[in-house]
Amino acid sequence: MKIVIFGNMGYVGPGVIERLRSTYPTATLIGYDTGFFASCLTDVDYLPERKLDHQFFGDIRNVPDDVLKGADAVVNLAAISNDPMGTKFEEVTLDVNHKSGIALAKRAKSLGVKVFVFASSCSMYGAASDGAKTEDSTLNPLTAYARSKVFTEQDLKPLADKNFMITCLRFATACGMSSRLRLDLVLNDFVACALASKHITILSDGTPWRPLINVKDMAIAIDWAISRPAEIGDFLAVNTGTDQWNYQVKELAEAVASVIPGVKVSINTEAPPDKRSYRVNFGLYKKLAPNHQPKYDLMTTIKELKQGLEAMNFNDSDFRDSKLMRLKVLTTLQDKKQLSGDLKWQK
Repeated sequence: MKIVIFGNMGYVGPGVIERLRSTYPTATLIGYDTGFFASCLTDVDYLPERKLDHQFFGDIRNVPDDVLKGADAVVNLAAISNDPMGTKFEEVTLDVNHKSGIALAKRAKSLGVKVFVFASSCSMYGAASDGAKTEDSTLNPLTAYARSKVFTEQDLKPLADKNFMITCLRFATACGMSSRLRLDLVLNDFVACALASKHITILSDGTPWRPLINVKDMAIAIDWAISRPAEIGDFLAVNTGTDQWNYQVKELAEAVASVIPGVKVSINTEAPPDKRSYRVNFGLYKKLAPNHQPKYDLMTTIKELKQGLEAMNFNDSDFRDSKLMRLKVLTTLQDKKQLSGDLKWQK
């Protein structure tokens, strides 16, 4: 079996490599990544890519056929991956996340790939009304990142058939420790603030809802999507997480403060409403993948992050201006003239 993972050198990729190597010990695992965040390693004893058979460096906007030839499955994690980056690089976000993602799927299908797994997002639900969103709920993407996920799902669906099974995993907000940790995610940010300054400042009024999922549980879901039964359908878009992980932002901060002593939580009661608020129903994923359900809960994840950051001797109260923030990595590379305005490596 040959599996190609695009965007494997980001936050999610290391856990996916670990999981797939465990599940498919004799498979040929291939990584394909631009390498923007390759140096953003956090408390690791070895490169995560050591468990791959081959690592290719390249842009998803230009994928050689040789990378895909003979592949049984493709996992697409490659993306301009959050709202701040999407705001600064809106055109590139739509190009990389949507246009190039569809081109990759078409190329994969033409070369005989049988399974295509797309890392989608619950952010496409946007502003929530009462009740948890199901897969049939109206989509209301509020950002370039969320729109890119909606457009990609829409254009993937017609490509699916009995010979090309597509699964779009609508992930909850990622969190937890990784070999390439990001701190530009809500729970990770709160734990970092608690350790560095003993003060968590919530920039909204704390009421927005966020479903969360540990990054290692994302890898479990990707493993399931690669091998899921074909009778589920040629095309599947499924909310991926667990109902127990729907929290308001203020609840997340309070949970962190309960684990890390002496932490003060401040809420900006005067902040304008954050429209990115949604609860999500994960019942379909529980029904379809009963043996691949999330294993991590909130308190375990907070403790894991605390231990991981402490092992790094983390104490940077100015971490939002560090390499642990993905936007900062990209803008630094641009300032050094290593990346162009459209996020391509300069020769």
